[in-house]
Amino acid sequence: MRRLAADRYRRRAPGQPRAVGYLYVAPALAVYAVFLLFPLGQTVWLSLLHWDGLTVATWAGGDNYRALLADPSLRGPFLHALVLLLFYAALPVALGLLLASALSRFRVRGMTFFRTVLFLPQVLAMVVVGVAWRSVLGPDGLLNDTLRAVGLGSLARSWLGDYTWALPAVGTVGTWVETGLCVVLFLAGVQRIPRELYEAARVDGAGPLREFLAVTLPALRAEVAVALTLTIVAGLRNFDLIYITTSGGPGNATSVPAYEVYHRAFETNEVGSAAAMGVGLTVLIFALTVSVARLVEGREARDGRGGRKR
Repeated sequence: MRRLAADRYRRRAPGQPRAVGYLYVAPALAVYAVFLLFPLGQTVWLSLLHWDGLTVATWAGGDNYRALLADPSLRGPFLHALVLLLFYAALPVALGLLLASALSRFRVRGMTFFRTVLFLPQVLAMVVVGVAWRSVLGPDGLLNDTLRAVGLGSLARSWLGDYTWALPAVGTVGTWVETGLCVVLFLAGVQRIPRELYEAARVDGAGPLREFLAVTLPALRAEVAVALTLTIVAGLRNFDLIYITTSGGPGNATSVPAYEVYHRAFETNEVGSAAAMGVGLTVLIFALTVSVARLVEGREARDGRGGRKR
């Protein structure tokens, strides 16, 4: 029996033992642990301390997290981030679906150029985007000049300095940046939809809206999940655009968690509070992305069961 087991082990394909598989992934796991898990653990530890970055730290326990829930100045950035998700995720996905559906139904000349122009904001550094849009939205910027030129000067304002309009103005920039990514993702997904499905829908008398709901949208479910995940993460970790355009102002009207982490850690020397906010932001991003993935996987599983029953 012992010889038989030894012969069987020798006949196994190289790399088949489980230990060999762990050896292959060990270097990547080591890099992951050093550059992600260790800093994350260090941040969690700092969030349990009162520390200004210079003097000796004192134990805080859950004080920083309780303040995160009770202090309006700490809750506000998270509420602003959730509002920005409408501009960073919901609007780009909706516009992307609309444009991709229209482009799949009608032939457009210069499609490659069109896709390149839409995707261009993704290639630009966000600092460049922030500087450009700060100029456009300034008191004497292009937007106000255009409004005055067409007789709508009463609508001109300091868009980034107005308590009411500063956050929507920054969100509009986010919509401009993320829409191109969604369009390119959805166009790639539309190209793999069999044309016979569209032809069958048209034979059945489906109009553009019914065709979109019955054919395009179900086929793009995976692309929608990817787009939502990428745009949600981009919206929640937004820092450079806020820093360049408004620096969280006016007041705290456009402060978001990523900017508030920087502000508290390096400007007001509240390292423990900044670390707690960073941990809270990480948990929020993880919860939203997992929810999107679970929603899509659950819907696909239900559709699969329904298909088998039919």
